[in-house]
Amino acid sequence: MQNSKIFLDTLEGNQTDKTPIWLMRQAGRYLPEYKKVRAQSGSFLNLCYNPKKAAEVTLQPIHRFGFDASILFADILVIPDALGQLVDFQEGEGPVLDKITTLEGLNKITPDTFDDFHKHLNPVYETLDILKTVLPKETTLIGFAGAPWTVATYMIAGRGKQDFNILAKWANENEEIFTPLMDLLVASTSEYMIKQVEAGAEVLQLFDSWAGALNELDFIKWSLKPAQKIVENIRAIHPSVPLIGFPRGAGKRIPDYVKQTGFTAVSLEHGIDLQWAKENIQSICPVQGCLSPDTLLSGVNLEKETLEILETFKDGVHIFNLGHGINKETPISHVEELVKIVKNYRR
Repeated sequence: MQNSKIFLDTLEGNQTDKTPIWLMRQAGRYLPEYKKVRAQSGSFLNLCYNPKKAAEVTLQPIHRFGFDASILFADILVIPDALGQLVDFQEGEGPVLDKITTLEGLNKITPDTFDDFHKHLNPVYETLDILKTVLPKETTLIGFAGAPWTVATYMIAGRGKQDFNILAKWANENEEIFTPLMDLLVASTSEYMIKQVEAGAEVLQLFDSWAGALNELDFIKWSLKPAQKIVENIRAIHPSVPLIGFPRGAGKRIPDYVKQTGFTAVSLEHGIDLQWAKENIQSICPVQGCLSPDTLLSGVNLEKETLEILETFKDGVHIFNLGHGINKETPISHVEELVKIVKNYRR
């Protein structure tokens, strides 16, 4: 039986006549209505922890563009923040954190229970609770979290601009610190995502933005295995919730990643070979992604590249999305054009 929500129907493995569309970072700085709410909110984290305002900005792109899915407005760094690590977002700098590079520092943020962790994140759960009642009935609600490797890079480097070769080397040379940190992140991420489902999320996506920076062995150890454990933990409580993985930059490792982790679907970065992805990834699970945010930003060849993606994946299960988040300078008219192309396309 087909689901009344095309996005959920697609994730269940059904090939729909229309291709569902949503975009990573679809709520954000390219929208004037977002900028207005952001200016009223004080700090970025204040906005993430204000359920009414976070719900408002989550809804903005739905009202404007009619996307088939709405993703919770939050940030991947609410997890270290909720664990007690100092997290700040500075204008022009991005996230700045107190580094965790010693066992003493790690022990300070390792909780005996997750009660206070959930209490800190309760505003996020309240946002989901609001959204599940106010979203259009045909729109799917997506919750998300950052994957342990990606979140850990911020926690040990203390900032967003990083040398990943140095970080991976440090992680392997300091496994007595990094392994328990990853264990903590697997546990806390699982707890967080399970609670998101209880609060109203219908789908969950795990973002491993820096997975592609890892070599083959480190990818298995620090990206694939933690994701596999998180999927197991979520499925133990919510066995039927669809889960989307995004090991950005993983390329030809993605088929094994999907098979071993058990994700329902996978996001694909832009630049991946479309025909190869069709034959090796779409053949085993639903796919989303591929369009470059730069193409959406410039508008050059937007229709050509969009139709190429749609045509490549038309014979399998496909959700339209970008290969990464929307650039903040993207003209609204380009997003409108993209949505029109996708919604008018028929397989």
